Amino acid sequence: MNAVLLALAAGAVIGLTLGALGGGGSVLAVPALIYLLGFTPVAATTAALVIVSVTSATALSAHARDGHVRWRTGLLFAAAGIGPAMLGGALASRLPATVLTVGFAVVAGVAALRMMRRRAPAEEAAAPVRPGRAAVAGAGLGAVTGVLGVGGGFLAVPALVSVLGMRMRTAVGTSLLVITINSLAALVTRTGTASGLDWGLIGPFAGAAVLGAWDGRRLSARLPARTLQRAFAVVLLAVAGFMLADAVL
Repeated sequence: MNAVLLALAAGAVIGLTLGALGGGGSVLAVPALIYLLGFTPVAATTAALVIVSVTSATALSAHARDGHVRWRTGLLFAAAGIGPAMLGGALASRLPATVLTVGFAVVAGVAALRMMRRRAPAEEAAAPVRPGRAAVAGAGLGAVTGVLGVGGGFLAVPALVSVLGMRMRTAVGTSLLVITINSLAALVTRTGTASGLDWGLIGPFAGAAVLGAWDGRRLSARLPARTLQRAFAVVLLAVAGFMLADAVL
């Protein structure tokens, strides 16, 4: 029962984060599954993909109704990332747990520092999206999703903001489309690791995350874009530091 309550609490926090920030859900889900619920790193990254796929799809529908999703850009990002996500997913099961943890922490920390230094643009970019830049960024996100078991939102949001010049709220909504597709693609290659998962914990975790995502979407409409950006970066940096210390020490 205690494990179920922990799963519900962690799911609610992660759903709130994902709904409000368009990312950070899986970067919090993986350590929660490992340190709170006792999952192995490989099982945690697979379970996180399941949870984030369901939660992202739910949050996406709400952001789409508000007009905060650029479908063409998001689909281009996602299409470029499907192949790398599947290859990364196949590679992940062969990597040592420490390598996965350190890689996860380093990528999250770099993304956090970039978000802290960069200001969100005040207006929506008028220039058309460059397909080449979007495709390269999407392929990189897909690879990270597959290897590290994350949806990629904590990298997609900075890429959409800094590379393509989107406003923060539009980047949040569009990143949810990328997260959903990349996570599902990565899961295809992880079917072998899904059979041993504890669905009695994953179910409540995912359910609480879905409910939290609705509240997160409402929160994103009330807070300034710069506040969201800073919150996103602080959460990522804290989690990255904790996981890196745990893996190294």
